[in-house]
Amino acid sequence: MSIDVNNESGTEVDEQAILAIARHALARMRIHPLSELSVIVVDADAMEQLHRQWMDLPGPTDVMSFPMDELRPPGKDDDEPPQGLLGDIVLCPEVAAKQGAEAATRHSMDEELQLLTVHGVLHLLGYDHEEPDEKAEMFGLQAAIVDGWRAEKGMTGPSPAPTVS
Repeated sequence: MSIDVNNESGTEVDEQAILAIARHALARMRIHPLSELSVIVVDADAMEQLHRQWMDLPGPTDVMSFPMDELRPPGKDDDEPPQGLLGDIVLCPEVAAKQGAEAATRHSMDEELQLLTVHGVLHLLGYDHEEPDEKAEMFGLQAAIVDGWRAEKGMTGPSPAPTVS
């Protein structure tokens, strides 16, 4: 798995954890090991510009995903998943810090960024949360991936509750 994490935000973030949870999520979703992903961490001004340009919405957001090859997880009967460019995930630590502090299960900016990384991966793989059934599926899968990664790392305590919109 080729995953690049590029921090352009000026904020110190746990890039290794972002890389590790992205790798875990892609493995869990059975994405081809030679597929490529880019994670970019930007400040609030850059995120607001992207949010306006691509979503026509004001203000910065927490995470945006830009799919490339529209890869999807393989079905149960598929022998081998296809290989390709997954796309880009853009994260904003300023928004993540605020969301983590305001969440029901208060957590750190880095924990929120980990959750948002998984959220972004799922969006790249075609998951969405516009409809209630889609939201239940996506957020359930997101929680399972984060919990599995945390258990693998020996982390204790409640995992961050979904705070993404």
